[in-house]
Amino acid sequence: MFTGILYLFLTFLFCFILVHLIKLAYIGIRSLKKPPEEPKKPTPPKTEPVYYIVERKRARKANYSEPKEIKFTDSRK
Repeated sequence: MFTGILYLFLTFLFCFILVHLIKLAYIGIRSLKKPPEEPKKPTPPKTEPVYYIVERKRARKANYSEPKEIKFTDSRK
């Protein structure tokens, strides 16, 4: 029983390392083909101010009207 678990763990470890080695090799090959990028010059800050449109909250009503009374009639009669 323990040998099966050991083989399973070793197979997982082997596949995990193999996948990561392939990924690192791909990144390395891709970086060799591409010339290094030149650093971009920072843009000067804007001199114009930025304005935001803000809506005011609506005030709650202080007085409410009286509640309406609804009468239900029995239509089966």
